[in-house]
Amino acid sequence: MYDFIIIGGGTAGLSSAVYACRANKSTLVIEREAFGGQIVDAPTVENYPGIVSISGAQFASDLFDQAERAGAEFKCETVQKIIPQNGYTTVVTDEGKYDAKAVVIAAGCEHKRLGVVGEDRLIGSGVSYCALCDGAFFKDRTVAVVGGGNAAFSAASYLAGVASLVYVIHRRNEFRAEPTVVERVKALNNVRFITKAKVTELVGDDELTALKLDVNGAPQTLDVDGMFVAIGQQPDNGVFAPIALDESGYITADEKCRTNVKGIYAAGDCRAKTVRQLTTAAADGAIAVQTALSELLF
Repeated sequence: MYDFIIIGGGTAGLSSAVYACRANKSTLVIEREAFGGQIVDAPTVENYPGIVSISGAQFASDLFDQAERAGAEFKCETVQKIIPQNGYTTVVTDEGKYDAKAVVIAAGCEHKRLGVVGEDRLIGSGVSYCALCDGAFFKDRTVAVVGGGNAAFSAASYLAGVASLVYVIHRRNEFRAEPTVVERVKALNNVRFITKAKVTELVGDDELTALKLDVNGAPQTLDVDGMFVAIGQQPDNGVFAPIALDESGYITADEKCRTNVKGIYAAGDCRAKTVRQLTTAAADGAIAVQTALSELLF
């Protein structure tokens, strides 16, 4: 029996672990992929208070080390379901079962896909959702980034230092990214912009060779060696029943990160909220643990 089980090893989950361990509570963090979350892919983090500039990978590594030194345990397993019991919760994974007095769900989100012909077939063969992970494979080649937010511009900025030419494809004329970020990327001489455009099909047998586009109603073919999709995220919270979800699949939780089930809390990008940033993820992690400590009277 653990005091806390934290599902998810991103910023919210690891922040929860730090706070739980500092309260001298036994804490298990379960993560199905890599610890650190999606911030690992960010070349530079410059919007976290107190840190002028740091790579996303270093930020995640430091936070993991902090949680580990505080006393958290870690398991790389996939959660299959949670079972609320009388006074505790059982977390069932693909490897076993674990019990805890309190559970913090910090499962984050997944990358959205375009949903076009050829996308699934060419994942790993020219199609990627992580510029930092796969960008080096496209050195001195031509690539496209699909999206118009901060993530897309971060990818384009990184790829501009690797690829010979980078296209940024966005369905609107205006970008959602912060203006300073947009201007920084626009100043790069090997980045081109295609707006009012959407990808309709991916071309290539074993490797991606081109994109078919609809540009303001007109068909166009764009020769590229790689495509990086950065159009947002979506939650994957179905396994957490009976936790209540909103119409978009995000966990419904109040300002104290409480879900509809006593003893189960939600933190970070997996919960319904309007701002999803490192700062709000870390804040959720702290709030969820503090709420549990005050409510469950360990």
